[in-house]
Amino acid sequence: MQTVSSTPTTAALAPADNAPAEQTRFRILGAISFSHFLNDMIQSLILAIYPLFKTDFHLNFAQIGLITLTYQFTASLLQPLVGYYTDKYPKPYSLAVGMGCTLAGLLTLSVAPTFPILLLAAAMVGTGSSIFHPESSRVARMASGGRHGLAQSIFQVGGNAGTATGPLLAAWIVLPHGQKSVAWFSLAALLAIVVLIGVGRWYSHQHRLPKKATAIKHSPVPPHLVRRTLAVLLALIFSKFFYLASINSYLIFYLMHKFHVSTEIGQYHLFVFLASVAAGTLMGGPIGDRVGRKAVIWVSILGVAPFTLMLPYASLEMSAVLSAIIGFMLASAFPSMVVYAQELIPGKVGTVAGLFFGLAFGLGGIGAAMLGQLADMWGIDAVYKICSFLPLIGLLAVFLPNLHQPKAAPPKPAAA
Repeated sequence: MQTVSSTPTTAALAPADNAPAEQTRFRILGAISFSHFLNDMIQSLILAIYPLFKTDFHLNFAQIGLITLTYQFTASLLQPLVGYYTDKYPKPYSLAVGMGCTLAGLLTLSVAPTFPILLLAAAMVGTGSSIFHPESSRVARMASGGRHGLAQSIFQVGGNAGTATGPLLAAWIVLPHGQKSVAWFSLAALLAIVVLIGVGRWYSHQHRLPKKATAIKHSPVPPHLVRRTLAVLLALIFSKFFYLASINSYLIFYLMHKFHVSTEIGQYHLFVFLASVAAGTLMGGPIGDRVGRKAVIWVSILGVAPFTLMLPYASLEMSAVLSAIIGFMLASAFPSMVVYAQELIPGKVGTVAGLFFGLAFGLGGIGAAMLGQLADMWGIDAVYKICSFLPLIGLLAVFLPNLHQPKAAPPKPAAA
C-alpha cells in the first residue's frame, strides 16, 4: 500500500478535508459508490445463501448467527483502527488492497468444505470491508465540494444497492448451481479493484496539490457534551443495527416459517426491504444538508417505531409494505449520523467513519448471533416481537445538541 507522508514543514500536505474542494467531484463519487456497490453485493451473498449453507452443512440458527458474527466482528474491530491510522498516514491504494482481501474470502467461500472454513472465509471478507470503508468514506468527503451529506449518501447508497442486489443474484445463480458458483462473483471483485486503482490515483494526486493552511478546527460543543453526544449516537446505532440484523439475517426464515413461502419468495421480500434501504440512504444525506442532521436522525429512528410494532402481526402482503417503509426510514438516518459525528469531532474523518461503520458491522453481527440463539430457544416469531420495540430508543435523540445555530437575519435598512 502506498503511503502518502505527512510532514509538519508544509501546509501542502494538510488533510484534504481541512480545505473545501472547489466543486463536487461526481465522477469520483460515482466511482467510489460503484465500488461500494460491488463490495457490498459480494458481501451480501453470505447472508443471501444462508439457506444453502444451512442445508449443505446441517447448521442451526446459532451457527448461522455465528457466521454473521465472524464476518461483522472482524470488520468492526479493524475499521476504527484503520481509520485512526489513515488519518495520520493516508494510503490511497489501500482501497484496492481491501478489495483484494474480499476477493480472497469470496474464493475461499466457494470451495469451503467445512463450517470452520466458512468462518475463515467470512473473516477474510470482513477484513476487506474494514479496510475499504474508512478510506472510501474519506474519499467521499474529499470529493464532496462541501456537500458532505450528499456525498455520504451517494457513497452509502452504492453499498445499499449492492446489498439489495445480492439476494437476487443468489436466487438466480447460487441457489440453482450450488456453492461453487459463488466463484463467478470474483469477476465483480476484479472490476472493483480496477476502479479503485483509478480512485487511488486521484486520491494520491489530491495530497500532492498545494492547499491553503487552515487553523485547527475544534468541536462546536464542549468536551463533556462531545462524550454525551457520542453516547447517544452509539445508543441510536445499537437500536438501528440490532433491528436491521433481525431483517437481514432472518427475514427469509421468518417468512418461510409464518407464511410457508419458498426460499425464492423470501429472497424477493428481502430485496424489497434492501432496495428501500438504498432509497432511504440516498435521500437521507441531502435532506440532512437542507433541514439539519439532528431532525433527520430524530424522525427516521423514532418515527419508524409504529411500523416495527405492526410488522409481527401483519399479513404477507402487508409485511412487504411495512418492511419497505421501515427500511427507508431507518436507512435515512445513517448518512446524517456519520456527517454529524464528523462535524462533532473535526479533523478525524477516517476515525469517525471507521468507528461508525465498524459499530454498524459489529452490532449487526452481535445482534445476529444473539437473535439466532433466541430463535432457537423461543422461535423466530418471538424475535420479531422483541425487536419491534428497539426503535423506541430513538427517544434519546432529544439529547443531541444543535451543532450549527441558524444564521441571523440581516438587519433591515433604517427608514429614511
